[in-house]
Amino acid sequence: MRQAAAPFRTNLRMVLSLGLPLAGSHLAQFMLAVTDTIMLGWYGVADLAAGVLGAALFFAVFTFGTGFANAVMPMVATAASSGQDTDVRRATRMGLWLSIAFGIAALPLFWFSGAILGRLGQPEDVVPLAEAYMRILGFSLVPALCVMVLKNYLAALGRTQVALWTTVAAVGLNIFVNWIFIFGNLGASELGVRGAAIATILVNLASVAVLALYCALLPSLRRYTLFQRFWRADWQAMGQVWRLGWPIGVALIAETALFSAAAIMMGWIGTNELAAHGIALEITAALFMVHLGFSNAATVLVGRARGQRDQAALRAGAKTAVLVSIVFASITMVLYVTAGPFLVGLFLSPSEPARAAIIAIGASFLIVAAVFQLADGAQVMAMGLLRGVQDTRGPMLIAAFSYWGVGLPTSYVLGFPMGYGGEGIWAGLVVGLTTAAILLMARFWRGAGRADARPWAE
Repeated sequence: MRQAAAPFRTNLRMVLSLGLPLAGSHLAQFMLAVTDTIMLGWYGVADLAAGVLGAALFFAVFTFGTGFANAVMPMVATAASSGQDTDVRRATRMGLWLSIAFGIAALPLFWFSGAILGRLGQPEDVVPLAEAYMRILGFSLVPALCVMVLKNYLAALGRTQVALWTTVAAVGLNIFVNWIFIFGNLGASELGVRGAAIATILVNLASVAVLALYCALLPSLRRYTLFQRFWRADWQAMGQVWRLGWPIGVALIAETALFSAAAIMMGWIGTNELAAHGIALEITAALFMVHLGFSNAATVLVGRARGQRDQAALRAGAKTAVLVSIVFASITMVLYVTAGPFLVGLFLSPSEPARAAIIAIGASFLIVAAVFQLADGAQVMAMGLLRGVQDTRGPMLIAAFSYWGVGLPTSYVLGFPMGYGGEGIWAGLVVGLTTAAILLMARFWRGAGRADARPWAE
């Protein structure tokens, strides 16, 4: 019994020591958007709705781009655990190259976003503000993606604290710069939602500068010479990051775009429903960042075990990570049911005329969200485990089917033909997430997670 318990305690410490700082870092990164939402909510409902709509589309594009950053994590973890320092540098550098290229290529989409939003039937008073927001926000994509690559590089090497504290500091900076540009303080012009976009650009530039300096100057990381001759292409490594990264990006955007589509459908119902949806989504996504941190920890543990060719360690680490995710999901279920109105109310000014209506709608969405906590945690954990063994194409197909073949049609049918409105749209999200969780977990445990599997075999 003692021999069986010791590996569990060891794995639990590793999951928590990796996962909690990563969760904190993701949560702090997400709080950049949350602080925008809160401060725009205090500024005005129209600007809040514009920020919600614009951010939903921005993060759909951003999420696809993070596929290359997410490819870096398992590649670096596997290479570092097997002593391949050159491969650590090659994967990370080409992850940065692909992220920069993607960020530049996506700029026209943000510039012409107004026409897209108009064709999607969004409220006429919201579209011009959302377009102005996205035209500025698009220039933050490149530094934001580079931040993700460097954070994943550091996480794979066990350096999670610097990413956490850099991002926490970025939240404070974002609040201060928002206060200046949204409300027009310290002599600046009052820019509303456009001020929030300017703040995001400045904060992401500061964050990537801090992380890059840390990676370049820390003595224990110098052996990787990450930025030496950065301009030189490594086509073989780029191909490896590309092949692993683009399916991750598609799988991520399949889920993110499902929520973006839900925001668009919510806009068909009304501005209050769209604002309530945005607030409820911010709350659920904030706590989802904890699941994502544990999922990243699972990716690192499984990637290291793969590099060491230790199937027993791979399975033990995976089981521990799943258990931790289940416990946290249970806690969040209780929170949504008992504190929904309070949480939604934090995002609205006490003097807002529509405050009571938005709180009632948002709290009802959180009740539905409580139902899908286990499924949401399970699907992101399964994704992390599969990335650890560098299995990305099958999960991409499962995600596309679950979210767009099942979740989106169910949301539409329940929301409109069956007349359940916003609650029906959120119920469709439950169905899509549950489908993904079941299929992805089955793929891992019947494949790379089997006791006799050899996921390192070429």
